[in-house]
Amino acid sequence: MVDAVANLAEVKARIDAAGREADRPAGAVTLVTVTKTFAAEAIRPVIEAGHRVFGENRVQEAEGKWPALKIEFPDIELHLIGPLQSNKAKNAVALFDCIETVDREKIAAELAREIERQGRRPKLCVQVNTGSEPQKAGIEPREAVAFVRRCRDVHGLSIEGLMCIPPLEENPGPHFALLAKLAREAGVEKLSMGMSSDYELAVAFGATSVRVGSAIFGAR
Repeated sequence: MVDAVANLAEVKARIDAAGREADRPAGAVTLVTVTKTFAAEAIRPVIEAGHRVFGENRVQEAEGKWPALKIEFPDIELHLIGPLQSNKAKNAVALFDCIETVDREKIAAELAREIERQGRRPKLCVQVNTGSEPQKAGIEPREAVAFVRRCRDVHGLSIEGLMCIPPLEENPGPHFALLAKLAREAGVEKLSMGMSSDYELAVAFGATSVRVGSAIFGAR
């Protein structure tokens, strides 16, 4: 049996240690615990241990387990960290507290409409495809700063940060450095980068949140 609560404590300790090593202020990095494919029963012990920030990849899967948990634990903050289809924008705005994967004009327009209609304003990040991988979601790095500007000026969206998923086979450091550079140019403060295999390195490069699942819940 995987001891998710013990693993959670270890990951938090390693984030804190990486932050101290990089001279980051205490509490500068938020741990987004990724719960995709795990049922509510597996997640509950982590919630009961006091953790409150979680990430899901798919709107439909999240709808199957999180509404009841959010009623029971209303201070939970739920992040969408997977690609968003435009026909799911309504559901995403209704359920998620942060949408990290704004990556194209159509999504920005749909989110703007739903935010206005529902009066609910999730935090938003733009996903950048730092490796320019054709199979991966995210806006091209050369277009990222202008896209953030359009999200604000054309669609009225408040973009708080940038998110990336570096290519698996590459050193993630240069991708983290690129995302931090683009964030400075775009005038945003949040950097969502780093997963189970590289979150400590991401902290060193300035991540304000890391997305960790398998190091806590075990292999999927």
